[in-house]
Amino acid sequence: MQYLSRFFYVISTKRTELIFILFVFLISSMLDALGIGLIGPFIGLATNPELIHKNPFLAGFYNYLKINHPNQFIALLGIIITAIFYFKSFSYYLIQKYVYKFCFTQQVKLRQRLLHTYLSLPYTFHLRINSAHLVQTIIKESEQFTYSVAIPLLNSVANTLVLVVLVLLLAKTDLIATVSIMGLLTVAFLPFHYFRNNLVRWGKEGVDANTEMLQIINHALGGLKETRIIGCESYFEMQLNAQVNKFANAATKFHVFQTLPRITIESLLITFVVGLVVTSLFFEQRSGNLVSVLGVFAIASIRLLPSASQLMSNLGVLRNFKPTLDKIYLDLKEAESPEAVRYMELYQNVAPLELLLKRSNQLYESTIRFENSIVLDKVNYAYPESNSNALTDVSLTIRKGESIAFIGKSGAGKTTLADVFLGLLIPKSGDIRVDGYSIYNALRFWQNSIGYIPQSIFLIDDTIERNIAFGVPDHLINSQRLHHAIKSAQLTDLIAQLPDGIQTVVGEHGVRLSGGQRQRIGIARALYHEREILVLDEATSALDNETENLISEAIRELSGTKTLIIIAHRLTTVEHCERVYKMEKGQIIKFGNYQEIVLAEQSAQLS
Repeated sequence: MQYLSRFFYVISTKRTELIFILFVFLISSMLDALGIGLIGPFIGLATNPELIHKNPFLAGFYNYLKINHPNQFIALLGIIITAIFYFKSFSYYLIQKYVYKFCFTQQVKLRQRLLHTYLSLPYTFHLRINSAHLVQTIIKESEQFTYSVAIPLLNSVANTLVLVVLVLLLAKTDLIATVSIMGLLTVAFLPFHYFRNNLVRWGKEGVDANTEMLQIINHALGGLKETRIIGCESYFEMQLNAQVNKFANAATKFHVFQTLPRITIESLLITFVVGLVVTSLFFEQRSGNLVSVLGVFAIASIRLLPSASQLMSNLGVLRNFKPTLDKIYLDLKEAESPEAVRYMELYQNVAPLELLLKRSNQLYESTIRFENSIVLDKVNYAYPESNSNALTDVSLTIRKGESIAFIGKSGAGKTTLADVFLGLLIPKSGDIRVDGYSIYNALRFWQNSIGYIPQSIFLIDDTIERNIAFGVPDHLINSQRLHHAIKSAQLTDLIAQLPDGIQTVVGEHGVRLSGGQRQRIGIARALYHEREILVLDEATSALDNETENLISEAIRELSGTKTLIIIAHRLTTVEHCERVYKMEKGQIIKFGNYQEIVLAEQSAQLS
């Protein structure tokens, strides 16, 4: 029941569609039983045509058709039975086509739902989960869900219905023989029962190994330059080899186990047929209808054998891939965690939007723009499962057009404060207000006002144009805004030197560009999207002095036109800032202008 409950939670469909699938499976099973059930009487008529006149229905049909000879009538019945089998087979084909279409449609919807869920979850979720896990789940586990959960589960339902209907048919034909064959089939289920926990363990080992393999490959290829220079290729190869062997071992055990149902059931059915014939020889009263009984059981076995074998195999697959279902289920359930619910409520809450957007009879679109100041009021934040605050009672005021900086040692809380300001982390207490209105009344619109330039700019393996106009479809890219952003970020000379200009492909992670060029594309990206506030998080710390001066010059030119919040390790990058805040252990310990904070502290250290 837990398995089914999780399955229903994961799939994106209405229960009525599943009920319809169940109904068509039932119809298919009844057609199976009808076709097979007619075989016994047909064989009986073929061996004893006089039975036509003893059956009222057949006698009436025979007289109605006015056929001259019983053999012609029996031949006609054979054609009808054959037609029923063909119709059943065609119906089975259509049903399977519908089921596979349903399952692969679910795969598409599941991938969309997983990506939507991951993009919607709080930033803290992504801080603790490796991206390899997310990629593995969206691509591989969703595929495994289709092939190894959805299709086997629906096929199990279909095979169960077939078995039930066939068993009822066989019981009607010969109850004692049916009880015997059911007893033998029950024996065939014993290996599955014995290995059921092993199947789950093998499945979890396979899932874990796949995730580890993806992570190892990401590490090896993602840091190819360092891997090649250090010469540690064999290290990653050994790691991958260990996981490959782990996966191969688990997969081998599972697939060997999957051969047991067919082998066992085939042997048991042969035992049953031989036993039925031998038993009938000892009881003459059964030998009279032995041919027709064997005919029904033989034809039924043709359908019964694959159904029983597939059912057991599918049950094994379902158990083996239970970790896949659990992994997807738990990730989707993350969206219902208290932290995620609170984040989404804040993210989607736009109730007081009219108050936020109407300033001086002007209506701004989808952004919160401030006229005077942004106030951080006693902001406190603690990371999940942490006993101490990362930020404690942080209060400050940022006026429009100002440039302010945060300095301090690593771990002082600078980046955490930036993430809270960006709306990625939600404080446990305190507030951030724009001209008196809380950003948490319209968090999405607040983020539409902010441009973010980190230390390491994320670039897609595409053109400079698409990297600057990040997330904008080609037909909606504004060329005027694009060229203005390029000019303001001092990229004009660089692009003029490139043979393909703004259509130059930058390579994976911008590998074909220098660090300074990547940073300037990051600045141009923020400017293209016309964000009023720019947050620069260690944006120049990884650059050489000459490149840092170029970036700093581009940043200084934005002073006054944009509100700049700069997190810096290098103190030379904050000279132009109106105010500098020094942080320590999540608190602001002092603030003032550059001379009062930086130069005074340097003088004190020299003295």
